[in-house]
Amino acid sequence: MTFELLTNMYYAAPELWFVLAVIFVLVSALGVFYWFNFLRMKQKNYFLNRDRERYAETLYASKDGYFAFIYPDEKVDDPRHHIVEHCSRRLAVMLNLTDGTKSTFSQVLENFYKEDMKKLQKYTEHLLADGIAFDDEFVLKNNAKKLRLSGMRINGVDGNIYCDMIWFRDISFESQIISELESEKRNWFKQIIQLEDLINNIPYPVWMRDDKLNIFQINKKYMEFFENKSREDILSNHLEIQNVNGENISKNLALVAHSVNKPKRQTVNIIKNGERKVYEVIETPFHVEDSLDKIFTAGALIDITELDDFKRNLKIHQNAHLEIMGKLGTAFAVFDQNQRLAFYNKAFVMLWKLDESFLEQQPNYSAFLDMLREKRLLPEVPDYIAFKNGEQKDFNTIIESKEDMLHLPNEQTIRRVRIPHPMGGIVFAYEDVSDKLATRRAYNSLLSVQKETLENLFDAVVIFAADGRLSLFNQAYVNLWEVDAFELEKEPSLSELIEMQKKFFTKIDNWKALKNDIINHITNFTTKSFILNRDDVDKVEVMAKNLSDESLMITYKKL
Repeated sequence: MTFELLTNMYYAAPELWFVLAVIFVLVSALGVFYWFNFLRMKQKNYFLNRDRERYAETLYASKDGYFAFIYPDEKVDDPRHHIVEHCSRRLAVMLNLTDGTKSTFSQVLENFYKEDMKKLQKYTEHLLADGIAFDDEFVLKNNAKKLRLSGMRINGVDGNIYCDMIWFRDISFESQIISELESEKRNWFKQIIQLEDLINNIPYPVWMRDDKLNIFQINKKYMEFFENKSREDILSNHLEIQNVNGENISKNLALVAHSVNKPKRQTVNIIKNGERKVYEVIETPFHVEDSLDKIFTAGALIDITELDDFKRNLKIHQNAHLEIMGKLGTAFAVFDQNQRLAFYNKAFVMLWKLDESFLEQQPNYSAFLDMLREKRLLPEVPDYIAFKNGEQKDFNTIIESKEDMLHLPNEQTIRRVRIPHPMGGIVFAYEDVSDKLATRRAYNSLLSVQKETLENLFDAVVIFAADGRLSLFNQAYVNLWEVDAFELEKEPSLSELIEMQKKFFTKIDNWKALKNDIINHITNFTTKSFILNRDDVDKVEVMAKNLSDESLMITYKKL
């Protein structure tokens, strides 16, 4: 029934149905269009929100904290009619703010010292009023952290003011590093100054050459050779000290030292202040910054005028001494630092019975010893090689005079003295002391006989030499006066000997007078003898006699 009704209505007014269909289609299309626009706007809004979250999280993740003063948007009907303060999470953590991101700027200021707080307030006032940026460093009062604060205004492209932001960066670590670097810089600068003072106060010119052999560093003494020239003039013009012939004193020497990589030196003559002086110039190569390819040289110029004069005078004196030594009866020879014979006299030739043609060849010390061995004029030793090596080794070890005796197979005894030569080598002096030793042995034998004779006497005997010191005594004297033989071996004087007898005269009131009386009787040879009464009731007869060698013999006999 309904279907028929609709059919009849269609046939009754077909234009109406066509209009309704068109309207339906248009409404459907418009609905679909808005639906798609809605989905697209929803998607765009989603990505906008995501970007905003990313930007926010990016700011939150920054190692710097910030505090923002956000302005209301002038282009739209912004519900914010006043500046809104916003504290970042990082800043809240950095300053340990109890209210976190809801903290106000006044709470932020409380973390600074009073003076810094006033300065920061003024900075902020200028920023908010006129958009004046600032950048300064402050120290927190609670934990002594050092912060760098940077204030700036952020504007949109359309000129709208978005916000004023103050960035807070913790620069404590960087400040400490900078402070340490500054301290290290000061120390290095101080060391450089000290090194410059050291170099400039060296009492002779020094310089440094680069790998092109050009001088690029000098001291004040070097500048003294160039009057009215500054350091810059000398270095820029490569001015070098010249010798008396107008030649550079050391550039060629530096070239040689540079090529062989070894220090080189030479003696040069220079005119300075109108005087001719002798200098020693030295060039020493070295590797720069441990580079094996880059070699610089350090040079020095040392005044050796006095040393040169001394050497010349020394040579004159040496020649004079050698001339004197040549005329002496003692055998002399000089072997130089190379152990070669440099000088000998006639006595040396005669002592060792040498051929002068052999000596004129300037034999070395080893050949000289071999020659003496052939003539059997060396001491008999079990190992001649070891003996000769020891003799040659003495050239490097003897630093003062050394004396020894050479006992030869022919029963000769040679006294040898070796003295280091000032110019290197050794001066040898030889003396035949065979007769002296024989005389000394005879004398010692005589003394021994005298001593033995005294020991066989019953009487106590002492003998004083011509110098007044005790020279001989026997055991009978030791027993009679109960003295220590060790004290007598110290060679006491007559007065000291009588003093040792004091213990036997304790009953005497004036020992000093008695002692002087005893000495007078002994030394007065008109008195043949006198008697001493000791405390032990013993009586001792004392007799003194002056012997032919001016010695004094005193005999004590117990009665």
